[in-house]
Amino acid sequence: MWVITLFGQENVRIFEYAEKAEATDAMKNFSQYAVLSYTY
Repeated sequence: MWVITLFGQENVRIFEYAEKAEATDAMKNFSQYAVLSYTY
């Protein structure tokens, strides 16, 4: 599972994706305060 963690000023949001291509495409819509990671 691919996870995007988005850091806001007062919160943290997490988005899960099944495929890497889907996650990297979604990263284009997020700010510089987002991290893409992979987990089992």
